[in-house]
Amino acid sequence: MLQACLNGSRSKDFHPHTPCSAAELASDAAAAIAAGASELHIHPRDAEGRETLDAAIVAEALQAVRARVPGVPIGLSTHARIAPGGAGRLAAMRAWTELPDYVSVNLIEEDAPEVIALAMERGIGIEAGLWSAADAERLISLPQARQILRILIEINEQDEAEGLAVAADIRKLLAAASLDVPVLQHGLDVTKWPLYRDALLRGLDSRIGLEDGKYLPDGSEAADNAALIKAAFVMARVPPNLAPEAAPTVGGA
Repeated sequence: MLQACLNGSRSKDFHPHTPCSAAELASDAAAAIAAGASELHIHPRDAEGRETLDAAIVAEALQAVRARVPGVPIGLSTHARIAPGGAGRLAAMRAWTELPDYVSVNLIEEDAPEVIALAMERGIGIEAGLWSAADAERLISLPQARQILRILIEINEQDEAEGLAVAADIRKLLAAASLDVPVLQHGLDVTKWPLYRDALLRGLDSRIGLEDGKYLPDGSEAADNAALIKAAFVMARVPPNLAPEAAPTVGGA
C-alpha cells in the first residue's frame, strides 16, 4: 500500500503546489489517487494556512476530498503542535462531526494513550507513529496495541545509515513482541527515498508526498504530489539489485 501524504506542515514557500485549502486538497488528492496512491494523509488548514483540528475546517476538508475520491481512506494527523495544541486536541476531536477513517498518533507525545483511546471510542482507526525504539516499547505496553490499524515507522534522522538503523531497531522490538500489525515505513527529506526503497525490499507499506520531501529520486524538484507518487511506482518496478543507490539491509525484523 502506498499512501499519499499531501501537505503536512509544509507551506507554499516550501513548494508552490503544496495543497492548503479544502479545494486544493481535494484536487491534489484526486491527482495522487489517479497516479496510483491507495490512501491519503492530510493536514487541514484554516484560512491563514495554519494546521488545525477545528471541527468545521476538518469537516470541510474531508467532505471536499471525499467528493472527489469517494471510498478512498483518509487520515489526519493529531500532532501536538497542530492547533489547538497539546491537550486541547482531545476536545477538538470530541467536537468532530465528520470523522476521518484514521488518525496518526505520535507515541512520543505524553497524552498519546488518551488520544488513542478517544479515537477508538469514536470508531476512528489508529496509525501509531513510532520515531524510536522507546516509542515502540511504549506502544507494546499499551492494552490497545493489537487493536490499532497500523504502525508507522517514522524516521526523522537525516543520515541514511542512522535512519535505517533506527528503523531496524523498531522492527526488531515489534517482532520480539509478536505485534502482528501492518507496518508503514517512511523517511523524511534526505531519508525519504532510502526508507521507501527499504520498505519495498521488506514488503512493507510506505508513503510518499510533499509532507515528506519535494525531491524526486534523481534530486530534481517534483512538480507536485502526483509526480512523487509516479516516481515511487517507477522505483518499485526497478529490481533492487539494479537500483543505483539500493539501501542496505539493516537488521532482521
